[in-house]
Amino acid sequence: MRVRIAPSPTGDPHVGTAYIALFNKVFADKHGGQFILRIEDTDQARSTRESEEAIFRSLRWLGLDWDEGPDVGGPKGPYRQSERTEIYREHARRLVAEGHAYHCFATAEELAQMRRVAREQRLATSYDRRYREITAAEARRRVDAGEAYVIRLKMPLSGTTVVHDGLRGPIEIDNRELDDQVLLKSDGFPTYHLANVVDDHLMGITHVIRAEEWIPSTPKHVQLYAAFGWEPPTFIHMPLLRNKDKSKISKRKNPVSLDYYEQSGYLPEAMVNFLGRMGWSMPDEAEKFDYAQMRDSFTFERMSLSGPIFDLDKLDWLNGMYIRELSDAQLVQRLQGWLLGSGYLEQVAPLVRERIPRLGDFVGKTAFFFGPTGDLDKALLVPKKKEPIESYRAMKEVVQAVDAMRAWDAERIEAVLRGLAETTGWKVRDLFMMIRYGVTGQKATPPLFETMEVIGKARCQARLRAALLALKP
Repeated sequence: MRVRIAPSPTGDPHVGTAYIALFNKVFADKHGGQFILRIEDTDQARSTRESEEAIFRSLRWLGLDWDEGPDVGGPKGPYRQSERTEIYREHARRLVAEGHAYHCFATAEELAQMRRVAREQRLATSYDRRYREITAAEARRRVDAGEAYVIRLKMPLSGTTVVHDGLRGPIEIDNRELDDQVLLKSDGFPTYHLANVVDDHLMGITHVIRAEEWIPSTPKHVQLYAAFGWEPPTFIHMPLLRNKDKSKISKRKNPVSLDYYEQSGYLPEAMVNFLGRMGWSMPDEAEKFDYAQMRDSFTFERMSLSGPIFDLDKLDWLNGMYIRELSDAQLVQRLQGWLLGSGYLEQVAPLVRERIPRLGDFVGKTAFFFGPTGDLDKALLVPKKKEPIESYRAMKEVVQAVDAMRAWDAERIEAVLRGLAETTGWKVRDLFMMIRYGVTGQKATPPLFETMEVIGKARCQARLRAALLALKP
């Protein structure tokens, strides 16, 4: 048995990645299989090695180690999709040669026209397959002439495709609803669909355990397996994590970065326990259990399809139970391994050196570096001569700008926020005052950008969102 987790390194490490990784790993460990980590970085514009390293670090913090992957190697590598592009091209060419795929030379204008027609005629698919029957000779002539093209799969034009899902049973889809999916893009890079299927087959993946949002793509994958003549793996689509209002979990309503939970002082074993309860339960309905207990009792038959609620109050309760079970020595060790160790203090100390006449003043001057800011006073978030609605709109811009940042250092933070002051027409002093109070809960602090760098992006995001909520009309 071989399973995998295949995150894209395009942002902060997500709790959803850890959730799916946990169920893959526990299933593999239960059955003596292998758990593989594969990096899906074909989106070259957004993928970064920093994000990749953050994924490694966060999964290891939770104890979700892998048997094969980019950093540990293995017999089925390479494990980064960006290092496998020629493999995908070879497989795309194979499908063309065998008559299962074709070159499509549709221009952007043609595709836009097809979409308009599809909307007007309420068609199930937007691409009209105009290049589906192009001859090999004509395709070769146009390729040799330098025309841009993609490679599309010839999907069946009638009948149904059946997806056998391990949690839901058979799911039947009318083939008329399936487009001739693009396999190879005009830049020579594969789409998710081609890379995913080729990698899963070549890496010997027997069970694909992923979020239910991929169910609509699975019929395409089933047809792609058929075109290659390969046996598809078992598909198991996990229910999506939900906010309290049952909407899909998002950073607008809950912190989703694993960095946030680590830096906020959650214990990794409590986090694993919490994620293990997302839609799954122990035979005795116990709420507190460790990884080994989950592994020994694990079966997908105990998985509920109702969307599990990512309830931070429940996580706090569970985390508190784990903390109370620690001995005094263990608690001290955990605190030192968290933000009270020398590494983090070495970042904080230089920022407050000039502000503390006594060592005893350190705690009061630095509390916001370690714990939450507490409830914010809306009045202090609104500068003089500004209306609350103006502050709300400006803070919304700040939140969006911070979300979009990749590099997180004082110089970059300052450049982005000064640029925002210019584009919004706010005075730098007023905008920075509002941000300072939102991030720290204080009107006077060490230098703002250095402070934000040390606090970290994930916690700054959560605090700025709390400030935005406080300002909401």
